[in-house]
Amino acid sequence: MTVPTSPALTSPAPAPSAGRIPALNWHDAHRTSIQLRFADVDAMGHVNNARYAEFLEVARMDMSAASGIQGDDDHSMLARLELDYVHEIRLGQAVFIESLVERVGRSSWTVAARFVADNVPCAFARSVQVRVNADHIPEALPERFRELVKPLLARPEVPPEKNP
Repeated sequence: MTVPTSPALTSPAPAPSAGRIPALNWHDAHRTSIQLRFADVDAMGHVNNARYAEFLEVARMDMSAASGIQGDDDHSMLARLELDYVHEIRLGQAVFIESLVERVGRSSWTVAARFVADNVPCAFARSVQVRVNADHIPEALPERFRELVKPLLARPEVPPEKNP
């Protein structure tokens, strides 16, 4: 029996980072240093995938505090988290997370983040937080919140044109 092939199955795989970490204005991002511990590493010798979510929480909290977001500015809960692993991170590497606010909606906001180890982008994450009231019902983000995150808004990075 012959199995038909499709171009998607026969074309070569893309380079590890091709398109998996968007070209954004990372130079404007908030940067959070992450101190790796032995407990963060699994039997394979690299940072365990579950730790990435914990590191993202630390980075979001650090970004919020540095932006002046406090108390009533943000009563949000995590609604969605996606992670794209590109390169492993190993114990002993200098790691930081760069965070940008990709979108601010009526009651939710999206953070785009990239993990960088020894100056090499290693993972990309996107999280959606939803502001809720005491009954956990979504409510509008305050205008103050919108103003505080403006400096961190993500923009596509346009590569410089090549001169012929």
